[in-house]
Formats: sequence, C-alpha cells, structure tokens
Amino acid sequence: MVSVKQVQVTFDCAEPERVARFWCEVLGYVVPPPPEEFATWADYDRTLPAEEQGAWFACVDPTGVGPRLYFQRVPEGKVVKNRVHLDVRAGTGLVGEERLAVLEAESARLIALGATHVLTQYADEENESCITLQDVEGNEFCLD
Repeated sequence: MVSVKQVQVTFDCAEPERVARFWCEVLGYVVPPPPEEFATWADYDRTLPAEEQGAWFACVDPTGVGPRLYFQRVPEGKVVKNRVHLDVRAGTGLVGEERLAVLEAESARLIALGATHVLTQYADEENESCITLQDVEGNEFCLD
C-alpha cells in the first residue's frame, strides 16, 4: 500500500505576492516566517538577483492540515479555464436556503477582497447550490 504524500498547490501568476495574500484572506492561511537571518521577506527578496525578485511567494495553513500554496511568476497570462481549481468548502453540511445564504455571504466577502463573481448555480433535484468566482488574476474557484 502506498502512503499518502503531502501536496503543494502551485499557481502560475503575474504577481505572486498579490495573489498569495488574496488566498491567505480567503482561506485563513498565513505567510510563513522568512529565513532566520532576515527580518522580512522583502529583506530576503532584496538579496536576490533582480530577475528573481518577486518571482514567488507562498502561504501555509497555520494548523498544518491544509496544503501549502505556492505562487510563481510566469510571463504568459491566463488564456483558458483552469484545468484544476480549488473548491472552498464554505457550505459543508448545509442545504437549501441556509446553504445559499452562507455561500452568498462568503461570496460578498471575497468580492470585497478582489474576487469576481462568475456564476451562481442554484440547487436542483440532484445538486446543492454553489458559486463560481475568479481570484484577483482570473483563476476560477468554487464556493460549495
């Protein structure tokens, strides 16, 4: 039997720190401390060659349960829908109008942080409601 490995979710983006800080707010994640010899990540960043400055940023689940999120700068912009996306589980265990109200409230909070509303899918005979949003660089994710 194969053991379960920890995973890191990597985002390609234009502005790694901006996108990372958005996801910190969405998920309650934190920026890990910089290397011991540096007071801040900005101090560390200034020691890198110019082309590497601001090239990546990361955030972590403060409880250690969730995956590390890593954001790396790439030259190309987003062209098509994500092949992989995050589902933010804001309405777990809720159904009907109660679930929709929680999802809509969370959606409003995230839009205030810079997210964009894409689609609200309302409950039907088979599925509960969910909301599709985009982060600050247009990457789709779901509130469910």
